[in-house]
Amino acid sequence: MPLQRVRFVEDVPEVFRASLQDIRREQEVPSEFPPEVTAAAVQAAHRNAQNVVLPRLDRTGIEFVTVDPPDSMDLDQALHIERAGDGFTVYYAIADVAAYVQAGDPIDTEARRRGETLYAPDRRTPLHPPELSEGAASLLPDQIRPALLWTVTLDASGEITGVTCERALVKSRAKLNYAGVQQDLDAGTASESLQLLREVGKLREQCELGRGGVNLPIPDQQVVTSDGGWGLQFRAPLPVEGWNAQISLLTGMAAAQLMMKGKIGILRTLPESHDDLRRKLGNTAKALGIDWPADVSYAEFIHGLDPATPAHAAMLAACTVLFRGAGYTAFDGSVPDKPQHAAMKGEYAHVTAPLRRLVDRWTGEICVALSAGTDVPDWVRESMDEIPKIMDDADRRAHAYERSIVSMVEAGLVADRLGATFDGVITDVDDKDPGRGIVVLTEPAIEGRVTGPALPLGRQVRVKLVEADITQRTVAFELL
Repeated sequence: MPLQRVRFVEDVPEVFRASLQDIRREQEVPSEFPPEVTAAAVQAAHRNAQNVVLPRLDRTGIEFVTVDPPDSMDLDQALHIERAGDGFTVYYAIADVAAYVQAGDPIDTEARRRGETLYAPDRRTPLHPPELSEGAASLLPDQIRPALLWTVTLDASGEITGVTCERALVKSRAKLNYAGVQQDLDAGTASESLQLLREVGKLREQCELGRGGVNLPIPDQQVVTSDGGWGLQFRAPLPVEGWNAQISLLTGMAAAQLMMKGKIGILRTLPESHDDLRRKLGNTAKALGIDWPADVSYAEFIHGLDPATPAHAAMLAACTVLFRGAGYTAFDGSVPDKPQHAAMKGEYAHVTAPLRRLVDRWTGEICVALSAGTDVPDWVRESMDEIPKIMDDADRRAHAYERSIVSMVEAGLVADRLGATFDGVITDVDDKDPGRGIVVLTEPAIEGRVTGPALPLGRQVRVKLVEADITQRTVAFELL
């Protein structure tokens, strides 16, 4: 499920500092790596720098670049795109974590305990020690690195026509950021590969819409301080962020094709959403003043939202519930009964973020073997069944962690307005107690618990703020 993140543009406001520490204690977020894990990472980085068994395939001649937020150092992916007749060839290099981490070693054991990188406004809790994730294994510029190289061919409409995944040496030419790439694209000064990123990204967005698929451009909530106070703003993703995401999604779908054909793999799966969810989201849209006709599908509605518009940004954040229930399905010898990811409208796998997500190390190894027609490594097969549970647990922790942070900030946004009244819409009512439910405010676009006699589901209401506790991260209203 996509995560809604809060970012502090400047320093953390004093009012939130103690609460962030409380959240980390409650969620048992790990702090430093154990000494033996750090020592193993240093040793692995040194060993590979001195005497690594490097891939024989040399693809350092491909002019890869990375495109990430400007402060990112854990660079999982590097890309290069070329025209191929009427179609395209997408080269996508993914950090080869297995070149540094061995099954059962201290780094692997700690990574299985963590599951994935955790994000908070004031810090990042990485999956792997920074000696690897921000150093030896990261696809940093001007460094020769072992990688899993995906070569995906597309036709003129952007549909997949072929895929291979193989170990290779690669070399990124530049560490680019989204804002800079977008500026170059808008000015017409971007490289041909980046211009093709825009072209292929748009084609893949059309393919997605044609399938009825959904990829949420989740806006960040940014806490902005000024004149001794602070406020909350949504930061809309740049178009290039969506096009870049489409390359990752493309690779995940290509990986799933390999796995389904080879009858072994770990898929990311999601059941279809239910009618109650459509009703709740429809009520949220009403609260935000957004028209959602009954004959318009989820995909059409979401593709029509503009994350640069505050109400639409709030709606996109609410739509993350569409991804609730996502999980991982491991299989070996036969394909699963329900392999699809409902939001993707097709089979899909996580393979493009091994520095930040544990499962990608397993899926990458499977795809390399399937592409080469060789046996999947024993360590992968022997531990495949464990990975879905590890990842499901890690996902739950990540969602609880980031949801707590969002709730903290939303409580802080109205903490000085106890007794004030607000307009909103009742978006959900407790099945067992019709006097309890959820209200979404029109302004500010936050939600909270609400009580009152026979709450009118889906109706515009006036409510009074009766609780806004930053420490407890709660917001509550009474129906007027």
